Amino acid sequence: MDSEVNNFRETNHLEKGEKVSMNPEVHHEIEALRTQKTKALKARYRQLFGEESRSSNHAHLFRRIAWRLQALSEGDLSQRARDRAAELATDADLRLRAPRQFWQELDSAGQSRHCRRDPRLPEVGTTLERQYQGRTLYVKVLKDGFQYDGQQYESLSSIASSVTGTRWNGFSFFGLKKEAQRD
Repeated sequence: MDSEVNNFRETNHLEKGEKVSMNPEVHHEIEALRTQKTKALKARYRQLFGEESRSSNHAHLFRRIAWRLQALSEGDLSQRARDRAAELATDADLRLRAPRQFWQELDSAGQSRHCRRDPRLPEVGTTLERQYQGRTLYVKVLKDGFQYDGQQYESLSSIASSVTGTRWNGFSFFGLKKEAQRD
């Protein structure tokens, strides 16, 4: 296999000063791309690739469009080159991060399910009691928050802050354990 690659390199190597001939119309079109604004390049990208570009980088768009124009004019990769690329791709992780659509689907799926409850919280319906400056505070644990003094709060910290006038960790203020009890 390595000898095939070396032979391929040797037969396709250009001598110093030697130039590859390109269709003059394609060459002219590529040169015209250099002066176009990014917005125009994105529109041309959409025409050639049939989808929006995720990049707004002028150099990247120019290279991709120029490559596509050359591929359409001169022909795409040979079957042998495609096979070799497929071989190489099986051994490499091509994607370093997930596509945007994956994260959007994950977010929308997460919104339909309820978030995992903090294991330090008591069961829904439980009433927490706390003595503070001579009065007793009663907080009811709800499915999606807490109820104190007829009002609904998102967190225990917000209740503690409204009662004391200063910032508090809600779990600490109400004396809840720092870690969930393990069975």
